[in-house]
Amino acid sequence: MRSRVGRPRSLRTSARRVAAGSAVAAVLLPVAGCSLLEPDVQPTGLTTGDRTPPEGTTGLEPFYEQTLEWGACEQGTGECAQLEVPVDYDEPDGQTIEIAVLRVPSKQDAAGSLVVNPGGPGGSGVEYAAAADVIVSGQIRDHFDVVGFDPRGVGRSAPVDCLDDADLDDYLAKDPTPDTDEEKAEDVQDKTDLAEGCVAKGGEVLEHVSTADAARDMDVLRATLGDGKLTYLGKSYGTYLGTTYAELFPDRVGRLVLDGVIPPDLTGEEVAIGQAKGFDTATKAWAQDCVDDSCPLGDSVDDVVRSMQEQLEELDQQPLPATAGIELTEGWATWGIAQAMYDQGMWSQLTDALVSARDGDGGPLSELGRAYAGRDANGGYASNLLEALPAVNCLDRPEKGSDPEALAVRASKVAPIWGRALAYESPCPQWAVDSDHVPHEVDAKGADPILVVGTTRDPATPYEWAQRLHDQLADSALVTHEGDGHTAYMRQNDCVDKAVDRYWLTGELPEGGELTCEE
Repeated sequence: MRSRVGRPRSLRTSARRVAAGSAVAAVLLPVAGCSLLEPDVQPTGLTTGDRTPPEGTTGLEPFYEQTLEWGACEQGTGECAQLEVPVDYDEPDGQTIEIAVLRVPSKQDAAGSLVVNPGGPGGSGVEYAAAADVIVSGQIRDHFDVVGFDPRGVGRSAPVDCLDDADLDDYLAKDPTPDTDEEKAEDVQDKTDLAEGCVAKGGEVLEHVSTADAARDMDVLRATLGDGKLTYLGKSYGTYLGTTYAELFPDRVGRLVLDGVIPPDLTGEEVAIGQAKGFDTATKAWAQDCVDDSCPLGDSVDDVVRSMQEQLEELDQQPLPATAGIELTEGWATWGIAQAMYDQGMWSQLTDALVSARDGDGGPLSELGRAYAGRDANGGYASNLLEALPAVNCLDRPEKGSDPEALAVRASKVAPIWGRALAYESPCPQWAVDSDHVPHEVDAKGADPILVVGTTRDPATPYEWAQRLHDQLADSALVTHEGDGHTAYMRQNDCVDKAVDRYWLTGELPEGGELTCEE
């Protein structure tokens, strides 16, 4: 499940509307331009110029000194360029790849560049930046160039490819909660086929798509943009990328906003259990909202949840006819339910889809599942996100030898709704590329203050994770959004938006280092 480390909500909404001209998911757009500050507040100057490779490295000068050649974008928005980087930073004279970059220039005088990442891993920063007018406020558009890049292995940057579209359909349709020996064996085989497909098609790049590699690319990008320090917005997995950057380059950290946090010290088991608990919380909030509005699925939260679970059990035995060439299996239905948990604006759509499925029509729920996967009605996928995601995750959190059934038992005790599905989600026990990376705490000592943002009922990146990273960082402030949904900035909470904008424009942090914003 893409929610494994936090899916890029905005990539599935505003950014794709701008970049592709059509919405993949029917999610409400955030409201732009709502976070105005006092008119006398102006952005402070940012240092410029540093094109020096990191201390202790050799052979990287040509990459740091390159000039980006900006031209027209296929999206029809902004300016595009290709950034050349080494596949292996330990061998800068070896193979290179090109990183796709998109810049939307500021509307007034630029204080510098704001680099953005929507999450994933696997979300396209190019498409995200193309939606600059809805992912940041009007004042930020006035004073910053918004820049996005597709991290290596993603989108237009040496993309990882593992399965053809038909095989990816089958992978997503598989049983997400295997409970018999036969189903468990099929699950292992499906994940092995995915891993072997990635190796067969991935080449040398597959070994070098970790978050640390992407963070090194981001520092080359910072240098070529002419910024002495990095100003950044990372959402969901993008917070992990930003934190990794701060660990590697603390002296080059400018104003980093980390919204919907994934701390780098989380193990694979902690991610699965934490997200299962988060999705349980979100599912109960949806059920309560339904009950409060004469719910057709039950008269209590327990009744509504039970109705949903019974439908999934029935789909495990007998899929329903659906649309766009797929059946509504338990797998596709699970992804459809997950899609709605990211944004409370979709809760009524989920309720209607479950009622339709109960009545024998799997179309509406399968459409939610396809939106989750970015699959169109013709059987194509809008991006390689679902293939890039495990390629990155399994380098960042290798799980060789882990036992998903044992994890399912532990997870189900604290998250009975989602525990089993998330315990069995990861293909990393079968991954064919080795990694010696060990999850660890990051304090980013020496970095400028970092702004951490967490939402109390976030399904994919639980609020406790924001608190955890805030406690670990040597210098940070925490904005708490008391509410639902995944991430907080530019999701119609003026308090959050003003705090983030003020930090970018002036460097000012919440008084006392913490701020709580109510729904």
